[in-house]
Amino acid sequence: QVQLVESGGGSVQAGGSLRLSCAASGYTYSSACMGWFRQAPEKEREAVASIGPGGSTNYADSVRGRFTVSRDNFVNTLYLNMNSLRPEDTAMYYCAADIVSRGYGYRCSLKSGDYSFWGQGTQVTVSS
Repeated sequence: QVQLVESGGGSVQAGGSLRLSCAASGYTYSSACMGWFRQAPEKEREAVASIGPGGSTNYADSVRGRFTVSRDNFVNTLYLNMNSLRPEDTAMYYCAADIVSRGYGYRCSLKSGDYSFWGQGTQVTVSS
């Protein structure tokens, strides 16, 4: 079955960096859309970034220029490099997969409803 397992969360001070990973299994990872989402306490879940099979990316305005999404289709792993972290980035971060096979140049959405499988999340806490 489809499994998504996030890791790499932790506590950092403002201005610091973290790298999240998401190990995927149970489907054809290389042709799937992958996304990162986050949810802070008492807030709605929001999109962070997405990446298509060929590496085409999409970012939320709040993280563009600070976060970088990437994928390794050989080891079925999704990454999120987060730099210049701010207290408002504090949230549970989730990896998500849309397992419908997409073309190499497909640009994936940032809509959570387009993603059918989700990981358990990894907590990121940024202190001021």
